[in-house]
Amino acid sequence: MTPRFLPAVPAAAALAFLAAGCKPPPTDAAVARVSLVAPASGPSTPIASPDTTGAIWASTPANPLRMVYGVPGKPVLLAIECLAPASPEARLRITRHAAADEGASALLALIGNGEIGRFPVAATPVGGRALWQGEVSALRREWDALKPEREATVTVPGAGLVRLNPSPLPMALISACRSSGEPAVAADPA
Repeated sequence: MTPRFLPAVPAAAALAFLAAGCKPPPTDAAVARVSLVAPASGPSTPIASPDTTGAIWASTPANPLRMVYGVPGKPVLLAIECLAPASPEARLRITRHAAADEGASALLALIGNGEIGRFPVAATPVGGRALWQGEVSALRREWDALKPEREATVTVPGAGLVRLNPSPLPMALISACRSSGEPAVAADPA
């Protein structure tokens, strides 16, 4: 029989190996000291995108400068309203009718017809609950996303994606709001 030789191991490495073998294995005791449960406050659970089959744009009898979008007989999904029409301060208020967490703010994306608008919105009290709402100049070219040629979409983080069926009504409202004779302008680079 031929004697076998063990490879030479530095003494320090051998001691470290032996010392590591003497330590107890990890336990759940350390985890018990750290909470893995999400804090009670924080963002609400995101909602699913609503079904917009059969959804339409409609003017509101109480305010001819306001339009709502939704499926007839169901809650409104989106509203746009003209403020200070036919003036340099003309703006559109957009409201995504979905619950917003108190104090929250986000960017609402309006995409369609070759345009992408990103409009600031915030949790705003409306009818006893907080909804996503913001006001943006009516002169911004991004509102042209609502032209009736093709479908557009609106998204707010956590509030799902709303498909907007084509209709001439939103652009009629936007044109009336802009009617100061000034052309639509591009958004300020931000």
